[in-house]
Amino acid sequence: MRSHQVRLNCGITMPVIGLGTYSFQNDDETTQLAVHNALQMGYRHFDTAKVYGSEPAIGNALAKAINDQTVTREDIFVTSKLWGCDHHDPVSALNQTLEKLGMEYVDMYLVHWPVKLKPWVSYPVPNEEDFDKLLDIESTWAGMERCLDLGLCRCIGVSNFSSNKILSLLDSASVPPAVNQVEMHPLWRQAKLREVCGDYKIHVSAYSPLGGPGNAWGSTAVVDHPVIKSIALKHKATPAQVALKWGLSKGSSMIVKSFNQNRMKENIEALDLKLDNQDLLDIDKLEERKILRGEVYVNQTTSPYKTIEDLWDNEI
Repeated sequence: MRSHQVRLNCGITMPVIGLGTYSFQNDDETTQLAVHNALQMGYRHFDTAKVYGSEPAIGNALAKAINDQTVTREDIFVTSKLWGCDHHDPVSALNQTLEKLGMEYVDMYLVHWPVKLKPWVSYPVPNEEDFDKLLDIESTWAGMERCLDLGLCRCIGVSNFSSNKILSLLDSASVPPAVNQVEMHPLWRQAKLREVCGDYKIHVSAYSPLGGPGNAWGSTAVVDHPVIKSIALKHKATPAQVALKWGLSKGSSMIVKSFNQNRMKENIEALDLKLDNQDLLDIDKLEERKILRGEVYVNQTTSPYKTIEDLWDNEI
């Protein structure tokens, strides 16, 4: 699996396939079992966040694997994220995350959304009164850099940042983000964002690389697309593998969220698939639509974003 890594601008390497763990409906035991199974299949990158509620389960499962000498701490890559209610103090937020994980550091710490919420809002869908109107990304990022200086994480990055938000962050940042984790799949290809991030050696990591089927907000549009299905048929692969290999071929890492053992195996086997130029050209012609639009972060009164176009700086 060593070869399936990407070197980040902060100097460390990250496995290009990660297991996503966003799932409120899954209890700790289910999550721990999924991590255990994932390790057996060769997954080494685990993606969590404060707001997912899965940090303790991931921490327990990884601690057990380290104690059993299945893996060492250095073998695994753990990503977690700063929720909107913690923008005022990333250091204490990351300390809480580390306590839940039972770890001394995470490998990657991301600003989850460019949205600042009141300190008590630890749930994913904020109400109108929950927003802090002033998103001061400069001071949030200074806090993220402090996390890095203190050795609480090995790298820092962002999530759900448009090209414009990346550029304005770079104006004030001492340390550039290593990663921008965004929705990306064959029906939302992020060509402009990938170009801008590429110019600054910021790695684009894809969440919902299959369009989020199985999530309340998700869609089967990607895996059910006739073009994706026909490419899969041609290569004796599955539509999910085609979608993942497409993203990998663009130089991105894939965060896949399935706790189903067969699908977890299918997802990691996408690494072995070979797509040809015609496949990639056919995918590049597909009509685009963003599936997770982030409407919950937009309102007329308290959010800094009055419209969905404001949130994504018209990249939608």
